[in-house]
Amino acid sequence: MTKKKPELAHGIEVRPSPIDGKGCFATLPFRKGRKIAELTGERVSRVEAARRMRGRRRLHICAIDSYWGVDSSRGGNGTQYVNHSCEPNSFLRVTRGHIIIYALRDISPGEELTLDYGVTYHPDTKRCLCGAATCRGTLNRLEK
Repeated sequence: MTKKKPELAHGIEVRPSPIDGKGCFATLPFRKGRKIAELTGERVSRVEAARRMRGRRRLHICAIDSYWGVDSSRGGNGTQYVNHSCEPNSFLRVTRGHIIIYALRDISPGEELTLDYGVTYHPDTKRCLCGAATCRGTLNRLEK
């Protein structure tokens, strides 16, 4: 039995990123404030998210609230490859238990989609690779 590749969200493609590993790139123009896509994956508890992060170099878990998160490494639609930037072009909003990515400014086809991760589930501080003029240098550790 072959593993079926998940379908990508409309208007994006995944390819190598100059920021880090793979990136999520716009294939359509997105106007400021427009919905880009929903971040999809397996819904997990914060306890399960903490268990999964042990031993992983890359995390694709995003918090919905103080108890639930989405592990987009399982059932993701390509949005799990949106990289961090200290000068992002998109932002997340949780609406009725769904994590939606919106354009922070007008985004042109070919641009890499980026978010400011802020604090993360990573167990330690990670070096930021965004290259932005206002780069903070690190991604912060999530306080317990």
